[in-house]
Amino acid sequence: MRQEFHGRTHAARSTTRPVPFAGNRLRLAIGLVLACTAGAAMAVPQEAAGQAETARRTDSVTDLDHVLVVAQRANRVSNGATNLDLDIKETPQSISVVTQEQMQQFGASNLNDALRLATGIQVEEWETNRTNFTARGFDIKNTQIDGVGLPNNWGIVTGAMDSFGYDKLEVIRGANGLLTGVGNASGTINYVRKRPTNDAQGQLGVSFGSWSNRRIEADYSTPFNENRTWAGRFVAAREDGDSWLRDYQNERTFLYGVVDGQIGDNGTLTFGYSWQQNDSDHNMWGALTFNNNDGTQAEWNRSASTTQDWTFWNTNTQTAFVEYTHQLRGDWRLKASYNHRTNRSDDQLFFAYTVTGLDPVTGEGLLGWAYKGYEDMTSDLGEVSLNGRFELLGREHEAMFGVSMATSEQGYWLHPTDFSGPAFGTLPGFPYAGNAVPEPAWGARELSTLTHQKLRRAFGATRLAFTDRLKAVLGVNWAGFDRHGTNIGEPFEQNNTSPYAGLTFDFNDDILGYVSYSDIYQPQDQNGIDGLYLEPTKGVNYEVGVKAEWLDRRLLTTLAWFSAKQKGLASYVGYDFDTARYYYEPVDVESRGFEFEAAGKLTDNVDLVFGYTHLSMDGPDGNDTFPWVPRSTANLALSARAPGLPALSYGIGGRWQSGTFTEESYTSMIVRQDSYAVVNAFVAWDFASNATLRANIGNLTDEKYINSLYQIGYYGAPRNYTLSLNWRF
Repeated sequence: MRQEFHGRTHAARSTTRPVPFAGNRLRLAIGLVLACTAGAAMAVPQEAAGQAETARRTDSVTDLDHVLVVAQRANRVSNGATNLDLDIKETPQSISVVTQEQMQQFGASNLNDALRLATGIQVEEWETNRTNFTARGFDIKNTQIDGVGLPNNWGIVTGAMDSFGYDKLEVIRGANGLLTGVGNASGTINYVRKRPTNDAQGQLGVSFGSWSNRRIEADYSTPFNENRTWAGRFVAAREDGDSWLRDYQNERTFLYGVVDGQIGDNGTLTFGYSWQQNDSDHNMWGALTFNNNDGTQAEWNRSASTTQDWTFWNTNTQTAFVEYTHQLRGDWRLKASYNHRTNRSDDQLFFAYTVTGLDPVTGEGLLGWAYKGYEDMTSDLGEVSLNGRFELLGREHEAMFGVSMATSEQGYWLHPTDFSGPAFGTLPGFPYAGNAVPEPAWGARELSTLTHQKLRRAFGATRLAFTDRLKAVLGVNWAGFDRHGTNIGEPFEQNNTSPYAGLTFDFNDDILGYVSYSDIYQPQDQNGIDGLYLEPTKGVNYEVGVKAEWLDRRLLTTLAWFSAKQKGLASYVGYDFDTARYYYEPVDVESRGFEFEAAGKLTDNVDLVFGYTHLSMDGPDGNDTFPWVPRSTANLALSARAPGLPALSYGIGGRWQSGTFTEESYTSMIVRQDSYAVVNAFVAWDFASNATLRANIGNLTDEKYINSLYQIGYYGAPRNYTLSLNWRF
């Protein structure tokens, strides 16, 4: 099983790296759930495809609105932060949306790049194949697909997931036990899948870019019958290429199909399947060492890598789902859903680290460690929910409630080898070549750990209208979690209840104020010095904000003040050589700050997303708590069509963050990264009514920076180019 490699780690910073000399540590895999009512309308800004679909609806389709599934497709949007029919403005929590149009404009073909477009999200890509998403200073431990939470293993995402299968990404910041059941006081990411449309439509795209990167993608949706009660959609993407990092190569294939239709007069059925294979060669496990033994910080070429020619990391992810929604009398809907997910990982890795720092002249001082393993995780989740409206004291109110059950099984297998040779000892001076260390002789695969987990939930929420202006959102989630297995320690069982409460007040038609409270629990895999699991950490979020609409409601601004506290979060204490285990202690860490976001249209031809986040963090280290977290960040995406020449569009965007630092493992030396900005731009030409040629430039100013200090990273990409052609039909 993979375990924490670094001998020193920080609270909320645990990973699942293999440990060369430590005992087993459990990786968390929790199936989570959310009541998601198909067809429930949260009036978030429609994605470009949805707008086009609605615009193309003919009078004949309007006449078919009595056909349930056709009307649902025309108005299908997502559920948001409360599972109630609320738009972003009415929701007492900070929400950002990244649309498919924005992803295409700025060339975000994977979810890492797409989430870099979101306000308040840090994409900590600390290895070539592993990434953590953070918000408000803490790891986002849980993500969702169409409102259904599925395992996210310590918050780590292995392999870059393709973004082409999603209409949009919703980022809900702050603790939210109502949605996810378990997690951190950071936020929730909801990936909203593409679904069939009412009209036949499709697109093909090809692109070529720096480092021989190539991509082809296709998306086609069509009704199956004359009255359009059944329809399907198929999405495919293939991408491969090299990298600015020495010898690193990656290829990714993504397939997704979905069908939905009407059952009887009141029922709709949807089922779908996705498959992704992501294969990497010559990837890094861990990253670069930046400390010299004379106390200076090392500087490398941006192509620097610790990889060897025999390394690889291949991952396969498959999901299948089925949803049935039944329209009851009045405004009530009953929904039942089932989701299945498998993740498999086959990897052969090489790690380079130092306990002394490097000789600044010879580059010597690195030690090596090799690993070969296999991981297989299967998750199943079922839920039933009810959503609707009711009359009370002369006013209309909303309510939802549901129950769910999720199970997962996760196994790790290792290929042992003897601890001799350069793969497990002194390495040549860095930077070294890709053939500097011969591949070890691996033993036969053997089971390391096997983990079984179960999550049971009961949840509910209501929105009460006290007056036309004053409304409240109240909710509660009960979650029962248990875990047992082989070589993971004592069985663990825990039950927790998380409340959600918010008030909104409309000062006028355009300005709304809100306050909200939510909390959430997260079971922890770390052990205390007694060898027992630490108690679950509790995340608590307080938020006060103002949301305002401008420019005839085309632009929405959100200003929020927040306090996010993580109670009892595992913090590294030391290493017990007798038991070969790291041990931790619970600590409290608090993040406080404010966020601002403006999203929408400045004019008919100019779109804007601008966000700014500032925070401070308190914990056992005072001002040095989580120093790799930038205290200030900003993001921008500005796109426009040329006045008088609507076929020409262009845009500029990017991210800025303040300076960060961290303490490198083993050496206790400090690595620093000054504040920096990465600027991206695009220009596109609609040379035909259904065809677009687009050029993208990444890192326009060729900024050199360490892309993450979360676990000590590597250099981000230098200036790069992509040329793409998209044909719509």
